[in-house]
Amino acid sequence: MSDNHAGKTIWGTAQQDLLASLVVFLVALPLCMGIAIASGVPVEEAAAVGIITGIVGGVVTGALAGCSLQVSGPAAGLAVLVSQYWTQMDRTSFALVVLLAGTMQVVCGALRFGQWFRAVSPAIVQGMLSGIGVLILASQLHVMVDDRPPGSGRSFGGIINLATVPVAVYKGLTQGPHYPAALVGVLTIVSVVSWSWLRPKRLAMVPAPLIGVGVATVSALILESFGLDPKNIHLPDKLATVIHVPDLYDEARQRIELAPLLSRSVWIAAVTLAFVASAESLLTAVAVDSMQQHAPRTNLERELVAQGAGNIVCGLLGVLPITGVIVRSTANVLAGARTRLSTILHGVWLLVFVAVFPNVLLHVPVASLAAILVYTGWKLMRPRTVLELARFGRGEVLTYLGTLTVVVVVDLLTGLVVGFGLAVAQLLYRFSHLEIQLDTDPARQRSVLRLQGAATFLKLPKLAASLDQVPPGSELHVNLEGLWHIDHACLDLLMNWEEQQKANGGALVIDWERFTARFQPSNGNGPPPLPAPPAPAPESKVKS
Repeated sequence: MSDNHAGKTIWGTAQQDLLASLVVFLVALPLCMGIAIASGVPVEEAAAVGIITGIVGGVVTGALAGCSLQVSGPAAGLAVLVSQYWTQMDRTSFALVVLLAGTMQVVCGALRFGQWFRAVSPAIVQGMLSGIGVLILASQLHVMVDDRPPGSGRSFGGIINLATVPVAVYKGLTQGPHYPAALVGVLTIVSVVSWSWLRPKRLAMVPAPLIGVGVATVSALILESFGLDPKNIHLPDKLATVIHVPDLYDEARQRIELAPLLSRSVWIAAVTLAFVASAESLLTAVAVDSMQQHAPRTNLERELVAQGAGNIVCGLLGVLPITGVIVRSTANVLAGARTRLSTILHGVWLLVFVAVFPNVLLHVPVASLAAILVYTGWKLMRPRTVLELARFGRGEVLTYLGTLTVVVVVDLLTGLVVGFGLAVAQLLYRFSHLEIQLDTDPARQRSVLRLQGAATFLKLPKLAASLDQVPPGSELHVNLEGLWHIDHACLDLLMNWEEQQKANGGALVIDWERFTARFQPSNGNGPPPLPAPPAPAPESKVKS
């Protein structure tokens, strides 16, 4: 009976994974192609490059993953960064960037650096994603009207694309070569939003992007019958024709050229890609853990190695880099996936579909894929993030807005550097900021000292000056409600001041029980023990 029960359980799990893999495949197919276009890949190669990348993400990374239910593939979060590399580098240098980035991820996973990526401030991550959302929306609005983003491959390209959005809208409304694509793009977005809001419960597993592409494809066929012809995607006769294995051998000189491998720009690009891809993958894995209760919790180090292995393969094939992706991962969880089999199978279905039904893809309009990414860009922007971060202080909002702005205006790497700088500056400010308010009542010989912020040795002069203003012989009550840190230097100052005040008939009143509970760690993992408070004496009133 137990063997039969186990067999039924395994078969039931396999069925759920099979159904979930089909759902993920239907979500991944349009996204793989659309993200390839957003990553700067020429339209005639984009579909093949994007699908090969998705296959690697499913089969290779899925088989090794430390997060069983996370789906990997080409990601919108990497599209802006990858677009810069793809348009500014030759294919060999680009492949080396992806290969080196994957190698760095494997090494970091082996050295157990995965946990460190949890230390990235959420404000930086949200600012990065929102900035990427703005850039994707700005660039893909041009593609959605069958036009080329004017900022592609140029300095401050994001600002150029954003500033020329009205031009794209004008072309889509008035110019013959562009308005059929604009119509298809708008229908795609309307279909995606409508299906997301209004779909029947029994069809909840049918992904909105698939509906959008389906409506767009039918609309494009109808428009073609009226002589209006939006651009469709292209597929080469063989997928292998878009594979570009990095080759350092110079036939003319008959020797290996190490210049691309030693290029400073290649290494900087690889480090940036490794960091951004790792952060996105591991943060997505943590999010997937919060969504499901069936699979084991993520092994971050193993996940980092799996992502690196996938990128090594992508680099060897000369296709796009991969990362864990939240949209496909969410679809996988909601579709009822139980094991990594679902992720692996979705890669298999991508391969089967492009091998058996390639002609179906030839009818998909480019504008519909761009429209899906316009919608994705809007979702990444998440304007309500400002309100969510505002609950944690203005510093978090400033870090978010600073990161977002620099990502849009300059580039992703500079935006991340600025974000980290703002986060560190905020931390230094918090550790060096102390507000002191002293209220004195001479009639009652009573004073109240309110401390807010961090009482460190940097603020000793300011704290000492406030204590000097307390009248001799009076009773000083110290209010610690707004204090979140106090070091030994400031605590010693208070203790020494109390001894002097006792000699003049005064007293220091502190809620020592509450003070100890708040600032004295009991698990042995914190700073050294604080000095013990003085024992109550007749002339020292201790608040209980």
